[in-house]
Amino acid sequence: MIGAWLCALGQLGDPRLRRPVVLGLLAAALVFAALVGFGVWLAGLAATGEGGWLDRLVSALGGVAAVLVAGLLFGPASLAVAGLLLDDVAAAVEARHYPFLTPATPASWWSQVVAGLRLALRVLVMSVLALPLVLVLPGIGSLLWLAVSAYALSREYFELAALRRMDAAAARTLRRRHRFRVWLAGLPAAALMLVPVANLFAPVLGAAAFTHVFHGVARDARRS
Repeated sequence: MIGAWLCALGQLGDPRLRRPVVLGLLAAALVFAALVGFGVWLAGLAATGEGGWLDRLVSALGGVAAVLVAGLLFGPASLAVAGLLLDDVAAAVEARHYPFLTPATPASWWSQVVAGLRLALRVLVMSVLALPLVLVLPGIGSLLWLAVSAYALSREYFELAALRRMDAAAARTLRRRHRFRVWLAGLPAAALMLVPVANLFAPVLGAAAFTHVFHGVARDARRS
């Protein structure tokens, strides 16, 4: 699984990835800015409006909380971006590392939008449910959130990659058969979401890494 992420990192300079990388960075930056802006707006609503030290404290804490929450929720939001970039990223990965494969059948642009939004919503719900653990139990809660986030992200990234080569039922069955291996591959994805600046590359890196993960799992499934 580490190899999949190293291969993804090593291909960032590939000219075939230039367009999805640029688009991914712009889209991810907009998503992150929107999440932070929404958090700051909510903090502003909590202020008393009197302009005293309490307002300044609420604004300062609200700004910090907005950035932290945006980092935690960036993962599910980035899936919507990944859904739009996946075909271009996967095609570049397959052209470089799997040239022997037959051409995939890419989904329509609209179906990619719908799939990305649906998967993002599912992961968002799981992340929000796990979020109170981070606030109540900062140490253990953060580890639990990381585990839950890795599961959610790995599940959706894997199925997005698999849907280029098989139907949804087959993709789901393959993932479940190798769920622990897929989950392990999701840990770097969840950790990457928490690193400022690096998380902007998450949609492209996740799509590239899980293209490798899918092909590795599918290859081992054929051999067994």
